[in-house]
Amino acid sequence: MIPRDELTGLILAGGRGQRMGGCDKGLVAFRGRPLAGHAAEVLREHVGELLIVANRHQQAYASLADRVIGDVETDYQGPLMGLYSGLRAARGRWLVVVPCDVPALPANLVTRLADAVGDADIGVAHDGHRSHPVVALLRVTLAADLAHCLAQGERKLDSWQARHRRVRVDFSDCPAAFVNLNTQAERLRLERALDEEPPTS
Repeated sequence: MIPRDELTGLILAGGRGQRMGGCDKGLVAFRGRPLAGHAAEVLREHVGELLIVANRHQQAYASLADRVIGDVETDYQGPLMGLYSGLRAARGRWLVVVPCDVPALPANLVTRLADAVGDADIGVAHDGHRSHPVVALLRVTLAADLAHCLAQGERKLDSWQARHRRVRVDFSDCPAAFVNLNTQAERLRLERALDEEPPTS
């Protein structure tokens, strides 16, 4: 078990949101609150500090996290730059990262990642069919290697993670939890699906 004060949570909300009309995706309302708020709820009780990487409307995100930071380098360079920015800012030994546009993540996400990572450097969520490299637990000491790879032009999260000791953490019991929302139509469809689910006993 990784102590809570050694865990920093990171929500990636620094993209352009182009497929959602250029809006700031993390602030889009989903079931009555911002998308990033759903991610924050999953992380908050399990981490010593919660960060959001946002390159716009940082004040609007302030109530959702302990700190809001921007990408170390601007020009919207993608999730790998957001991850690097979070690794640089983290105060614990581990960083657990999620995107802002996956509002149905399991409540026990952090616990399951931490329990499974073992001696590896990275634990990545796997839904039974594919990995989700943007939902992961990482050692903060990887920041130096990531800086080197970014300087070499690497921008693919999965390619960079493959350089390190990585375990795939089994979430095959809840594959629908990793559905991400790229368009308004997808947002509405998932809202309807969740509203139609029977209440749990």
